[in-house]
Amino acid sequence: MALKCGIVGLPNVGKSTLFNALSSAKAQSANFPFCTVEPNVGTITVPDDRLNKLEELVNPQRVQPTTIEIVDIAGLIKGASQGEGLGNQFLANIREVDAIVHVVRCFDDDNVVHVDGRVNPIEDKEIIDTELQLKDVETLDKRLEKLRKQAKTSEKAALKAVDFAERLKTHIENGNSARTFKVQTDEEKQYTEFFLLTSKPVLYVCNVDEGSVESGNEYTKKFKAAVADEDAGVILISAQIEADISELETYEERMEFLTDMGLSEPGVNKVIKACYELLNLITYFTAGEKEVRAWTIEKGTMAPQAAGVIHSDFERGFIRAEVIKYNDYVSYGSESACRDAGKMAVEGKEYTVTDGDVMHFRHNV
Repeated sequence: MALKCGIVGLPNVGKSTLFNALSSAKAQSANFPFCTVEPNVGTITVPDDRLNKLEELVNPQRVQPTTIEIVDIAGLIKGASQGEGLGNQFLANIREVDAIVHVVRCFDDDNVVHVDGRVNPIEDKEIIDTELQLKDVETLDKRLEKLRKQAKTSEKAALKAVDFAERLKTHIENGNSARTFKVQTDEEKQYTEFFLLTSKPVLYVCNVDEGSVESGNEYTKKFKAAVADEDAGVILISAQIEADISELETYEERMEFLTDMGLSEPGVNKVIKACYELLNLITYFTAGEKEVRAWTIEKGTMAPQAAGVIHSDFERGFIRAEVIKYNDYVSYGSESACRDAGKMAVEGKEYTVTDGDVMHFRHNV
């Protein structure tokens, strides 16, 4: 499944620098607002050591990792919901993504201009939140206008829909994001159909100076406390470190650089892992002589639907799945050795795929 994340934040917080480091695309990065006018789209290859190990064991003709599409959305400012700073265009870009990566500036540097002349990540976050919430209220107002007309027919369902939309609107008007609203099971379909900006899961990325990547600083401590009640992830990254890493040519050079910095992995890995967790995603693998490949699915996906990610015919004509746990595959060294040792399970339509499963699907289409 294709995953699309949008990087948002105020101008000059390090969004485009981070985007350039994360993706294969190269956004212009400069010390002035609205450097990114059109949304830049890049592709991140999802790093997974398990895929590398399977390649080593199988020696396939090709290896295909899974990817994330990342969109660098131009900096929002106060009034974006009313069209300020090309706000309507930017908000429309946010509507198209699955998750929001919200970058906040948590470093001091007199050489990098802040759009409001001060560094305050909490206020920065609140500015973005307010603009997204105002846009959602506008969306709900338009939907309520239609729902109230339908409710005049005295249909019970229409009246219930109006009540739900009004409660949700009040919640947002009180300064809350839609994702913090408690939605009942019978309201989920309507909630999804509203396509609200603040319903999207959020990962906060605190852009810090090089010395604060591991332990943080006063800005990050206050920020984490401010968002503690939100259902959101928070990670620390130095966009400048990531930019430096992206300039290195080889894997060995990058690992040496990380070691020198006292880091165990690049920040891109932290972002991807956090996004996966945020969106409740897992990875399964297919492994054969022609190809070793990683596939992304939602946690809780059944075997036929997992097969359908490869091709719709696999789901339609699903017969069974042959499953080897990743650790068993590595321990025994091959598919045939796992089969001989009784470590290959034959699963039916009710099997729930788990992270790291190595799978082969049988189908009759």
